[in-house]
Amino acid sequence: MKKTAFVYFITNTHNNVLYIGVTNNLLRRVAEHKLKINKGFTYKYNCDKLVYFEAYDLVIDAIAREKQLKNWKREWKNVLVNKENPVWNDLSEEIGITKEFIESIRAYYEEIAGQARNDAMNEDRNDEKG
Repeated sequence: MKKTAFVYFITNTHNNVLYIGVTNNLLRRVAEHKLKINKGFTYKYNCDKLVYFEAYDLVIDAIAREKQLKNWKREWKNVLVNKENPVWNDLSEEIGITKEFIESIRAYYEEIAGQARNDAMNEDRNDEKG
């Protein structure tokens, strides 16, 4: 069965902040973190370095694991990362995230933003007519 869900750890340059997330598309989601698409926790704390991930067949299993890990002490999370990635390297390139891939995600979001602006302008014009 193909792995369809992922639990992942993202950190900052100094490895002193740890974000745990779950996604159905690890490459896209990590690229979104690197591009600061969502203005939440990882944006605020500059977390964009993938240091750990687990793959699951079922989304429900990944969500359960995410909840479990979020309840762990930081020390236990560090042990988990250290087992697989003792130097806390960014694993992004290792899973196939290239500069070109990141740029394609950026272009995608810029296109969506442009479409949203156009839609809003068209709605304003229609409101003025009606």
